Amino acid sequence: MKYGCQSMVEPIGGILMKRPKDAFRSQQYLDDNFQYYGYLEPPNLEVAIEEYHNFESIIKEFTQKIYHLPFDERAGMDSIYTHDPVKITKKGAIYFQMSKELRRGESEAARDFLESAGVPTLGSIDGEGRMEGGDVVWLSERVVAIGRGYRTNDEGIRQFKEIMKDQLDEVIVVPLPHGEGESACLHLMSIISMIDHDLAVVYAKYMPVFFREYLLNKGIKLIGTNEYEYDYLGTNVLALSKKKCILLGGNDIMEKSLEDAGMEVYMYHGRNISFLGTGGPTCLTNPIFRGSR
Repeated sequence: MKYGCQSMVEPIGGILMKRPKDAFRSQQYLDDNFQYYGYLEPPNLEVAIEEYHNFESIIKEFTQKIYHLPFDERAGMDSIYTHDPVKITKKGAIYFQMSKELRRGESEAARDFLESAGVPTLGSIDGEGRMEGGDVVWLSERVVAIGRGYRTNDEGIRQFKEIMKDQLDEVIVVPLPHGEGESACLHLMSIISMIDHDLAVVYAKYMPVFFREYLLNKGIKLIGTNEYEYDYLGTNVLALSKKKCILLGGNDIMEKSLEDAGMEVYMYHGRNISFLGTGGPTCLTNPIFRGSR
């Protein structure tokens, strides 16, 4: 397996995903567990499978290979969001000890799969460290922004910096707001999605001034979302290829803003696979390799 992904915007060569039937298990499982996992309501499994099929058909157009995580008893319904338990760098995978205790088993399951496929382990966040993949945003191959909030703590960031010390020139620690509280899913990727080297979608209300100024000073154009579309994951945009991206359907204003910026936008219906669990297209995918094909 070809690996190495220190970019949010280069063409996708390989990507890690997990189908609803392997994460959501059964309708009874969803009905019994959705509140524990913090979903707005139980997803409809049959509809979720159809939504995912349509979502995956778009992803297939822009990647050479999709790898599917199998069903694993250690991983629950949140494991459909493959982005959070691991980051796959140029030198191997870094596995995260996630703050959401119900998700702790996902890292072990992902590690078993990726190691068996030939991806070496570079390190892991352990002990008192906490980190989730949604808080790690590559601004370039050697510059990374990390959200410091309820899902990623100082010790997790310290360990990540140590593991990556020879691969990074700059680490920007971005304090995240309290938002909707400790139980809410608020990652750095909730407020910024890089969709090109010089273009990002942001939710300015939650963005620290220093970070906004940093991006602007680097020549990165910012496309803002409004409060309603932020709540419907309008800031969660996945770059597929040069000037092409995918966005959850229902975010019409953001779609128009992206098109005005020269992007070709692909939309998918995802109430059950995305909105109810607060996980957009970046959350549903974990690029294993990005770069020239």
